[in-house]
Order: sequence, then structure tokens, then C-alpha cells
Amino acid sequence: MTFEQLRTFLWVARLGGFRKASDRLHLSQPAVSTRIANLENELQAKLFERGPGELVLTKKGQQLLGYAEQLLFVEEEIKQRVANPAETEGLFRLGASETIAQSWLPSFMQAFSARYPRVNVDLTVDISLNLRAALLERRLDLAFLMGPVSEYSVKNIALPQFDLHWYKAVRLGDIDLSETPIISYSSQTRPYRELTSELARRVGPKSRVFSSASLSASLKMIAAGIAVGPHPRVLAVRYLEAQEVEEFDPGFVPPPLEFTASYLAEPRSFLVENSAEIARDVAVQWHKAYPG
Repeated sequence: MTFEQLRTFLWVARLGGFRKASDRLHLSQPAVSTRIANLENELQAKLFERGPGELVLTKKGQQLLGYAEQLLFVEEEIKQRVANPAETEGLFRLGASETIAQSWLPSFMQAFSARYPRVNVDLTVDISLNLRAALLERRLDLAFLMGPVSEYSVKNIALPQFDLHWYKAVRLGDIDLSETPIISYSSQTRPYRELTSELARRVGPKSRVFSSASLSASLKMIAAGIAVGPHPRVLAVRYLEAQEVEEFDPGFVPPPLEFTASYLAEPRSFLVENSAEIARDVAVQWHKAYPG
């Protein structure tokens, strides 16, 4: 048997099917099926019960799963302790929220590429809710999102938070939040829920809250005088420098945005673990250079 057969077996077992494993391993479904068939023939043991729905491990399959995890853990240890990171190859699937994408993500990509010059990156920028789902479905290796992700299988590395500041168009006068619309994050996010709850308590039912999954679009609407809203300063810098928007104080500030570098702890991948640590170091340095 080979490491490739065991790795294929491990992903079929974890994902519950040949199609999902083929997507994860970037192989055709027939190639995955062939590897499992060859492994079963070599071991003279049936590893999966094939029926409707997901595949189920047999008793022999459950025994092999423990050994496969140990062997592949040793392989990862060898890569970490002995192999040259510059020789690492493969595809790294990264997800990031827009706040991260518009702040320190380029610095992370530079640091990552310097350490792993032969690894290809598939980048997804989306709202944290979608990134979380993709991570749990193993469609992402690492996600920079509003966290932490509470599932026991996920490792969360805390990242520096982003303070929120209120912005309005420069030409607007005093702001009455009971009359002026507020634009916030997507309605499926924690910041939106926290903001609407606080507005209901402070302003009452007269407050109007728009939601947008695009933070850049939100800032354009603020600059146009259509709405006001709380956003990280890094997103507003261009408009502040152009003197299109300015900060103002409506009497309260929503809680800071908390982010994590999150990944599935098993099966272990030192590429992913090291990347999360690189992200933390890059984010810390970026926030020191651009406080607030």
C-alpha cells in the first residue's frame, strides 16, 4: 500500500463519499474509486459499506482509519521537521473576509509566497457566515473570519481586532439616527445584529438600517450622503483622504470586530498551521503600523 492510497482512504472516510474526496484531492472520481479498490484488494478486506447516502466504514475500515491517521501524521511531521518549505507543492484554499482583504491580506500573501513559493493559492473573499460553512465542509483549508468558530473540530487563532468608527458624508450636518439611514454589514453577521439591537434600544423603531455584504459599496453610499454607518478605519481611508467622509460621534460605538484564523484540526497539516501563525504575525505587525 502507498501513502497516496491511505490519504485517499482517509478523505473518503472523513467526507463520506468518493465525489467529495475527489474534489478535496483534485482527482477524478474514478481515480479515487480505483485507489480504494486497489487498497481493499491488497488488504483483502472490505473497508466501506456502499449503500444509499454516505459511505460507512466497516469494522476493518475503522481499524485502518486509526493507522492511516497515525501514518499521515508522521508524514506531516517529516515535512515539518525535515523537508524544505520552499519545496512544498500543492493547492492552498484560503478564505478571507472583506475587512481582512482590504487591510493586511496582501502582506500575508507576500509572506506566504516567500515561505512556500511553489504552493498555489485559491482565494475566496466572502462574508464570514459563508466562509465558516466552506471551512466546515472542507472546501477551505484556512479562513480569516469573524470568529471564533465554535465547533470542537476547529482550531481558532485569535487575530487583532478592528475598532469601528462612525462615518458620514462631509457635506451632511448634524446627524439624527432616527431620520438618517444607517448602513451596516450583511444582515447575516454579528455586527449587524449587535448594531440593530443597540439602535432599537437607543433610537427606537424609527431607525432605518440597510445591510450590505460589500463594505466598499457601503462606504460609497456613505460618501454619497445616502446613509451613515460604523466601519473599520482602514476601509474609509481613501474617502477620508479625499475629504468625502468624516468621522462623527452619535453617542455610542459598536463593539470591535473580532477575527480569527480558523482551520480544521484534523487531519493535521503543518502547511495550514504555519500559515495561521504567519497570518497572526503579519496582522500584529500591520496593526502596529496602522493603529485604529
